[in-house]
Amino acid sequence: MNMPFYVAPEQVMKDRADYARKGIARGRSLIAFRFEGGIAICAENTSSTLRKVSEIYDRIAFAGVGKYNEFDQLRIAGVRHADLKGYSFSREDVDARSLANQYAQSLGQVFTHEMKPMEVEILVAEIGLGDDGEGDQLFHILYDGTVMDEDMSVVLGGETETISERFGQLDAAPTLADGVRRAVSALSGPDRSLEGPDLEVAILERGIGRRAFRRLEGDELAAILAG
Repeated sequence: MNMPFYVAPEQVMKDRADYARKGIARGRSLIAFRFEGGIAICAENTSSTLRKVSEIYDRIAFAGVGKYNEFDQLRIAGVRHADLKGYSFSREDVDARSLANQYAQSLGQVFTHEMKPMEVEILVAEIGLGDDGEGDQLFHILYDGTVMDEDMSVVLGGETETISERFGQLDAAPTLADGVRRAVSALSGPDRSLEGPDLEVAILERGIGRRAFRRLEGDELAAILAG
C-alpha cells in the first residue's frame, strides 16, 4: 500500500493564496473613495456589458475584481441575501456590515476547504442616512475571507501598492470631479491615458432618495474628465 503524499498545511494555504493573487493580478484594478456627497467607485473596464460595479440594495453597492464569473456569483448571492432580509424584517435591517460578513464566511469556506480558491477581491460600500457622511462604510474582502474596514479610500486588484501611491491619502473628502480625475490618473499611470469608454464609474449619492446608486456615463463622465 502506497503512503499518501504529505504536504504541510502551511504550504497548501500559501499555494492557494499565491494562486488567487496571480488570478486577481491579471484583472484590471478599481478605486473606491469617499467624496463630499457620498462614495464613488472608479474601475478600469472596457466592456459595455460586463459590469464590475453594481447596486446591491438601498444605499449599498458592490464591486469586484478578478475572475468575472466568480465575483458575479457573489454579487447575485448578495442581492438575494439582501432582498430576503429586507422582505423578512425591514429595509433598514439590510446593511453593508452583515453583507461583508456573509461574503467573508463564503470566501473563507471556499479558500479553506475547496481545491481551488476564488480568484476575487470584492468591495461592499454603504452610505449612511445622515448628511454628514458619518455612517459611510467601505468593506474590502479578500479571496481568503479577510475583511478590512477602510476609511477614506481603497484600491482593489493588481498593482495595488503602485496605484495607491499614485492616488495618495485623502485627508478630507474631495469633490466628485476632483476625486474621479485623481482616481483615473492613478489607474492609468504616467504611460497611458484612460477615456470614458475605458472606465466604469458609479456613485452612492446622498440626498437623491432611497435608491442612492447611480452610474456616471456619457456626457456627464466626459465633462468630469475634461474639467
